[in-house]
Amino acid sequence: MTSMDSPPQPSAVDVVARPTLDDVARLAEVSRKTVSRVMSGGQNVAPDTRDRVLRAARALRFRPNAVARDLRTGGTSRTVAFVIGDLTNPFYASVASGVERALARQDLTMLLAATEDLVERESQAVTAMLERRVRALLLVPIADDHSYLDGERELGTPIVAVDRPLSHAVSDLVTLDNRGGAAQAVRALVDAGHRRVAFVGSSSRLRPHAERRSGYEDVLRAAGLPTDPELIRQDAADVEGAEAATRQLLALPDPPTAVFTANNRATAGAARAVRAHPSRVVLFGFDDFELAEAMDVSVVAYDPARMGEAAAELALERLGRPSRTTEQITLATHLRTRGDLTPAG
Repeated sequence: MTSMDSPPQPSAVDVVARPTLDDVARLAEVSRKTVSRVMSGGQNVAPDTRDRVLRAARALRFRPNAVARDLRTGGTSRTVAFVIGDLTNPFYASVASGVERALARQDLTMLLAATEDLVERESQAVTAMLERRVRALLLVPIADDHSYLDGERELGTPIVAVDRPLSHAVSDLVTLDNRGGAAQAVRALVDAGHRRVAFVGSSSRLRPHAERRSGYEDVLRAAGLPTDPELIRQDAADVEGAEAATRQLLALPDPPTAVFTANNRATAGAARAVRAHPSRVVLFGFDDFELAEAMDVSVVAYDPARMGEAAAELALERLGRPSRTTEQITLATHLRTRGDLTPAG
């Protein structure tokens, strides 16, 4: 095949450059400084000149770079960073909605990043956010050492830990009554007649899970029941892991009659195993979720959006009072009991 017969090659897409202050100034026939003053909300501009600049900006589809402007003047952006764990977990979406609601009241916006619950991703995500000079940092911590944040806090950036505290660093904190909520759920199961209650959760390295296991054990001890290691599974990091762990529990020679799960993912996985089991097994989970009612699953409930709202409010309060005492907010939980809690038979 000759070059004359070769098929036409795709051409590169032309990239249209964004209009600049200089472009707006030329079209409006004013100085660059005047355009800058209009775009930053300055008052010392004649009304007809302001109108001419704004018309030129609209015609060119000019959009000011607010972040760059703030950084040039040594300030911070009007964004607050929220670094979460797994982006697909509905819990984080609900918390983020609360953060956004609180920030909107102060004309601030949220910048979101996810670590996928990987320790090595946390510092990367946090560093990327801080390099953008965010107004404050909200963080669901996963790493074992957060001392790298001390310098930023000393420079005046409010840092709020969400759901669990920082390690080896000081910050404000918004968390749940994990131990109390778990104890309420397990007490309801014991009061209903269960004597073999299993625990399915993630690693106790994460403080919420350690606290929820403590609440589970508190009730068993108070009721004179053994805390049988055979009934405790702490390797359920996801739905599949929780399903496998629950199947193992239900296959024991003396299986549990009830299972308490430590988070929404564990509940979803355990529910699969429970539905496939020939005998009725009562399931009680920490965290409400969308299908819990349809599945007739009892849960420890709370308002995750309020958690996000409280975290944002703490950050904003520290902006106004940087030297105030570090504060911890513990949100209450309550039970949503669904269906029959009594043991089968």
